[in-house]
Amino acid sequence: MMRRWTQFMIGMVLFGFGIAVMVRADLGLVPWDVLHQGIARNTPLTIGVAGIITSLFVVGLWFPLGEKIRAGTVVNAISIGLVVDLSLLVLPEFTATWARWVGVTVGVLLISLATSIYIGADLGPGPRDGLMTGLARKGWSIRGARILIEIVVLAIGWAMGGTVGIGTLMFAFGVGPLVQATLPWFETTDQTYTGTEPAVQPAR
Repeated sequence: MMRRWTQFMIGMVLFGFGIAVMVRADLGLVPWDVLHQGIARNTPLTIGVAGIITSLFVVGLWFPLGEKIRAGTVVNAISIGLVVDLSLLVLPEFTATWARWVGVTVGVLLISLATSIYIGADLGPGPRDGLMTGLARKGWSIRGARILIEIVVLAIGWAMGGTVGIGTLMFAFGVGPLVQATLPWFETTDQTYTGTEPAVQPAR
């Protein structure tokens, strides 16, 4: 169990740091982080705190959907936002064009790798993962629910000033194949990811 928690927390740290790197690159964020940044730009909240509040709100939506909350879900909801804010305190602004491109690429890779690491630990789905699977229990397809929710979240975040760009597209098209390729490296249970589509919503 200690190994699984260690692996899980490494995933949380890498995930939060990857988000912060994408923020500094300023070439587009993951859809949910577009929303978090939009909230932060219109309130006194930081992007990390906005992410935590949003995550806890999403977890609250699990109850009518019949999803069970596990310890990893709660840690996920809180820890990533904290890591994002701490990372932004130490990461410099990326001003050179090459640095921004490197940053957005590294950010997408880190988030994808972190997703495989924390899923492999099998300590509970992220808040948005549970929302997708809960809707699936009500008759939605996971793919359909995910696409609809991400489009709505992205549109609201963009309208609020969140950054949409090439990084958003890189994440949308790259994270599925990257998670599928790397998840077997980190699995700690007998479950095998066969994945014709991402099994989770990697934006937590």
